[in-house]
Amino acid sequence: MKLGYVRVSKADGSQTLDLQIDALNEVGIKDKDIYRDFASGKQDDRPGLDACLKALREGDTLVVWKLDRLGRNLKHLVSVVHELNERGVGFKVLTGQGATIDTTTPSGKLVFGIFAALAEYEREQIYERTMAGLKSARARGRLGGRPMALSKHQVLLAQSAMKDPKTKVRELCEELGISRQALYKYVGPKGELRPHGTKILGKESISEEELC
Repeated sequence: MKLGYVRVSKADGSQTLDLQIDALNEVGIKDKDIYRDFASGKQDDRPGLDACLKALREGDTLVVWKLDRLGRNLKHLVSVVHELNERGVGFKVLTGQGATIDTTTPSGKLVFGIFAALAEYEREQIYERTMAGLKSARARGRLGGRPMALSKHQVLLAQSAMKDPKTKVRELCEELGISRQALYKYVGPKGELRPHGTKILGKESISEEELC
């Protein structure tokens, strides 16, 4: 099944979704399967995208008109598509500079691999600069590092909530006081623990009793 995602930056009527929706209709995606946002690509709060990502299932394909409709930046884009790949969901771009990306095909995967390599290079550069800064700070007697955003109880709450298909990610993030991107560092779309969550809980999974 193909699901579509469309976005424009303004909700005042000066921009419309018609061009994007028409393009998705042409490749067989019905209006009811198209998720919409009226928000800047730089914003974390995009309820249409949240709903779309939760609706996707293994074997589905997410289709967007242009690459910049999905990701806030290259790092975010690669993170979202990597998450889709792990869930067995394909990703396809219809036009623009990313039109050769279709992770359901070998050539499309190769092209996206180049994007991923660039993002990895960027991450490594940031990591190296961060570690150099921490080393310099420790040499001067200062300790660095960012504290974890969620407590053990909050991770358990997030894990339980994400296992419920009725949960709205935006509302959960508001309750926890973190962004969607930060939430997914702790738990996945189906409530599975991720590295930050495992570090907080100190284990891979939790029992039903702990969720109560």
